[in-house]
Amino acid sequence: MDYLQINGGNKLSGSVTISGAKNAALPIIAATILSDKEIKLTNLPNVVDIRTLLNLLTMLGGTVEHDKTVAKINNGTITSTKAVYEIVSQMRASILVLGPLLARFGECEVSLPGGCAIGQRPIDLHLKALEAMGAHIEIKGGYVRAEAPNGLQGANIIFDKITVGGTENIVMAAALAKGTTTIINAAKEPEVVQLCEMIADAGVKIEGIGTNELTIEGTDREPLSFKTVEIIPDRIEAGTYLCAGAITHSSITLNKINPQHIRTSTDKLESMGCTFDIGEDSMTIHPPKELRPVNLITIEYPGFPTDMQAQFMAVAAVAEGESIIEERLFENRFMHVSELNRLGADIWLKGSIAAVKGVEKLYGADVMATDLRASSALVLAALVAEGTTNVRRIYHLDRGYDDLEGKLSALGADIARKKEQR
Repeated sequence: MDYLQINGGNKLSGSVTISGAKNAALPIIAATILSDKEIKLTNLPNVVDIRTLLNLLTMLGGTVEHDKTVAKINNGTITSTKAVYEIVSQMRASILVLGPLLARFGECEVSLPGGCAIGQRPIDLHLKALEAMGAHIEIKGGYVRAEAPNGLQGANIIFDKITVGGTENIVMAAALAKGTTTIINAAKEPEVVQLCEMIADAGVKIEGIGTNELTIEGTDREPLSFKTVEIIPDRIEAGTYLCAGAITHSSITLNKINPQHIRTSTDKLESMGCTFDIGEDSMTIHPPKELRPVNLITIEYPGFPTDMQAQFMAVAAVAEGESIIEERLFENRFMHVSELNRLGADIWLKGSIAAVKGVEKLYGADVMATDLRASSALVLAALVAEGTTNVRRIYHLDRGYDDLEGKLSALGADIARKKEQR
């Protein structure tokens, strides 16, 4: 099994190019099921989750040509509508094939999902919405079995709480439904916006893109013809590299970003004393001599993203004073705290709130990643820890970061991928 060995203390400099957003690419790959013609996707991140979902399409009978950042997909050849446990158990986002498979073929079986152990992310909101659109659904043998032999019907969907995956699944289902679907309390993340724009560019009338109320006029099972889609930049990867600059007190430049998508991260880093030079699609961070503490609460977009909470905790661990971090979205998303404390951080937990008292120095140690974003927080802390840190279980990291060690190494970090000795 691979691990990362990091010798801390190096200053970073130079520039890094941000990859395409995993969380935008996954629903867009699922949406290709709505078409029976070839579609080209560009700027895909070269990460495990993308390869996993493309593999799922192949198992369904789709034709996929994939070369790192570009994929050509033709789902006109799909012969199966069963998404098996072998694939779906590896990644929660596989549940996103449920809506498009059901909408296009009138039936499907999708295994209950797996993925990061950061808390309960039930799919009941997805299922309840599909039932409102006329689907018959049962859960049996670990599979969601859904049927709508006469196609899905437009409906008014009101989500009890904001759900990104639920919004994406229902947008895709509604695209081929008969009649008009209205989604109230829809997610507004940039990744949801790009999915809606992709479907609208294929001729589906969608009103309210980027708001919490979407109205979609379906095609009554007429497959879509998609134009080439370039995946938007990864706002979480961008935020992670900004945190790398902040924690190491280094000025670095990010290329190929959307500054608007990372406003909450830059706002919080500004409150910690950082300044920025911002271009149209680039940004340079200039950290202060001493980082100030930060208070933040995770909440749905456009609020502070839960996917950046762990990275900011690592930065706060070496800031002057005490930071307060509240996690409102996932109950298990503080599993990195004990590992950061192993490096010498001073973090105290009470329920969904973490108090982070900044320390003068962190020290290298063996640590273990527990989920995707926790992995990157440990890497950030290791960049400034005195001595050597070994970050284990980095298969979590490989699910969502495109060549993290290569990009950090190019910036000047002393980081290498190693293999465990048996």
